[in-house]
Amino acid sequence: MKNFDYIIATDLDRAWLNFELDLPLKPEKNGKPNPFYINRPGNPIAELTDALLAPFYRPPKFFFSGHRGCGKSTELLHLMSNTEIQKKYWLINFSIREEADIFDIDFRDVLLAIGGRLFREYRKKGGELPEQLLKELHSWKGKVEKEISTVLEGRSDVEMGASIDAFFANAGLKIKLEPATRVELRQVVETDITGLIAIINHIAAAIYSREHLIPLILIDDMDKPDLEKARAIFQERREIMMQPNCAIVYTVSSALFYAKEFDSIRDQAVFLPNIYLHPPMEPNVHHEDGYRTLRNFVYQRMSPDLIDAQALEAAVTYSGGVFRELARIMRTAIGRARRRKVAVLDLSDIEWAASEIRNEYRRILDKDDIKLLRKVSENNRLEYTERLRPLLQLLALLEYRDEENWCDIHPVLRKLLND
Repeated sequence: MKNFDYIIATDLDRAWLNFELDLPLKPEKNGKPNPFYINRPGNPIAELTDALLAPFYRPPKFFFSGHRGCGKSTELLHLMSNTEIQKKYWLINFSIREEADIFDIDFRDVLLAIGGRLFREYRKKGGELPEQLLKELHSWKGKVEKEISTVLEGRSDVEMGASIDAFFANAGLKIKLEPATRVELRQVVETDITGLIAIINHIAAAIYSREHLIPLILIDDMDKPDLEKARAIFQERREIMMQPNCAIVYTVSSALFYAKEFDSIRDQAVFLPNIYLHPPMEPNVHHEDGYRTLRNFVYQRMSPDLIDAQALEAAVTYSGGVFRELARIMRTAIGRARRRKVAVLDLSDIEWAASEIRNEYRRILDKDDIKLLRKVSENNRLEYTERLRPLLQLLALLEYRDEENWCDIHPVLRKLLND
């Protein structure tokens, strides 16, 4: 969203905008955190930050995950505003959606996206790459296109750089939009995968030699492909994905954390849990740190005068500790309040929003799902994950982390299970 002013709403029209579900929480230009950013209790992003700042022999790779709506994209953007990270790394953050078709993605697509973004972002920021590297890139481009269409002699660095820019941009576009060309490009890249990795490493080395900063690439939306594609990329091709000589944070599907293949990424995995709102088996006992965090999430977007206290407590409870779910509840409730032509949200607006979400689940869940949800609500155990995985992906079940992992049903479903 361009030119969005992150200001606290004093009316419901503005509040409606502030609870946009896909509102990007980019750091401010001065490097300070976004005004809407909430620092969660015991934030595990600190673990990722510390790991990136620790000494290493080779630039590290990490696999970052969490349930849908828990704030992964926001935390990656916040990581970029960390001054110590900025002193150590030359940063790139992008969504794989911009470079590939996330419903038909392949490890070769990801590697091509990494190389292309490294090259294009560095040049866009005014960086100059050595002439020899440009010639090497141009030659590799020609091999991929199965022909070298121009003679290097007599061409300027600017001309060569522009043609490589265009190649990477067009290759990404074709991979994203043209299934037939996508297959051909993958086949060509497959024949020289070591050449592509060498190109990535040469670009990264050139950036480091000129900027004295290690490239760090944060790739968002890699958690969107299904489990089979995640397995193919991060388990079957793990060694290849670890080879680029730059630091990388891959977002990965939370489903991978509930599969036996998790062992392949265990040592570099960081999981962003939902906000802890109550102890296991005690849904009516409120954990104050969690409730305070989510109240602040609301109050940093709208004035307390726009919602009564009882309604806010209900909204936090129904969210289950998931930021996106709270934003969805608030936006739905604000929509109803605006239609009622009132200036303040009350409990009836929140209950209506919760019923809307509950009705969505009614259409999706079958009898076996309901039976399993009832069992989990009675014991809060995270077990038989093959059976629980689809419900965790749907957010019908929510995972929490205290001393041990446990899970509970989405709070809006309690009424459904009692019917």
